[in-house]
Amino acid sequence: MTKRNVFYAQSGGVTAVINASACGVIETARVHKDKIGKVYAGRNGIIGALTEDLIDTTKDTAKSIAALRYTPSGAFGSCRFKLKGIEENRLQYERLIEVFKAHNIGYFFYNGGGDSADTCLKVSQLADKMGYPIQAIHIPKTVDNDLPITDCCPGFGSVAKYVAVSVREASFDVASMAKTSTKVFVVEVMGRHAGWIAAAGGLASDVNCELPIVILFPEIPFNKEKFLARVDAMVKQHGYCSVVVSEGVQGADGKFLSDQGLRDAFGHAQLGGVAPVVANMVKEALGFKFHWAVADYLQRAARHIASKTDVEQAYALGKAAVQLALKGENAVMPTIDRLTDRPYKWKIGVAPLKKVANVEKMMPRNFITKDGFGITDKCRAYLAPLIKGEDYPPYKDGLPQYVRLKNVAIPKKLDDFKI
Repeated sequence: MTKRNVFYAQSGGVTAVINASACGVIETARVHKDKIGKVYAGRNGIIGALTEDLIDTTKDTAKSIAALRYTPSGAFGSCRFKLKGIEENRLQYERLIEVFKAHNIGYFFYNGGGDSADTCLKVSQLADKMGYPIQAIHIPKTVDNDLPITDCCPGFGSVAKYVAVSVREASFDVASMAKTSTKVFVVEVMGRHAGWIAAAGGLASDVNCELPIVILFPEIPFNKEKFLARVDAMVKQHGYCSVVVSEGVQGADGKFLSDQGLRDAFGHAQLGGVAPVVANMVKEALGFKFHWAVADYLQRAARHIASKTDVEQAYALGKAAVQLALKGENAVMPTIDRLTDRPYKWKIGVAPLKKVANVEKMMPRNFITKDGFGITDKCRAYLAPLIKGEDYPPYKDGLPQYVRLKNVAIPKKLDDFKI
């Protein structure tokens, strides 16, 4: 077999464990030196391929690559950039082939969410439509946990752990101050259409530590009157209440409560700011003193409290992507297949990208309580294993020690290309 090089890139919002997948790809590729040449990383995702801005990962030591396993964010830079169809923008695809040919790239590993799966699928179709052999494997990643087929998505377990821990700790805080101060605490979490992260807030309360928590899911149309009645009842019974609200909560009219009227690079509504909207509703209607917070980047960057399950799965999927490519697979995505809940067991599976790209996995209705404000036992059984275990990074002087790679660019061979 003629050795070909690898192109690996990270896409979309980064996570606490996406670099663990990168570690899995690079370390596995290095084991197969007889079949794989160098691993090049795209600086800022697919943009790195289009602009021929490729990073030579061989310039970093085995120790540095291993350190990616416990380093958050995207080590090579990420992007929000979606390729259009070949017929719509043939120049971009011709450019990709030009870059791949120039650098003998035969393997394409794209680490991202739903839109990234779509990009990966389109790249995989290059062999048929433009006559260049390229094996494209999508590596799942999204804190939203909304990719289909796979049981869960790397990045989600750690965010879920962060949210569950934060809601529990904040609830203890509010409880201690409720008599004379704050009675309602509102925390906004990510989740445009799927309420998986918001659901994780429900784990903060269990049989050993019961807490008054109200959850607002994107899957349940927001009803102001029912919400306020629920909060009022919680405060009257417990003296305080915590509210976990997903950024994608919508009214009965289908409009986001936090829609700013802006759009991101994918054309999605730019969300943010639903926490103060909800908190002010409580203040105006019930008169309770409140505090609100937006977890924002903190929830997805919190490697210091990452789920061990999440780290292990992220690495395993990066490793599996290389193994699938070596078996000749193309246009597929390695998946997590759950075998049992107790004890939690899982294995690596595989899914065709045609069934993954542009498909969102929502919260099942039976994961949400009938009143729409909490999680069911079935949901708890699904979520609980995903946040288990600790995998702390090394610390020095009280701070986690994360790695920064050299990210040395390889010499360009082609003319500049404008996106």
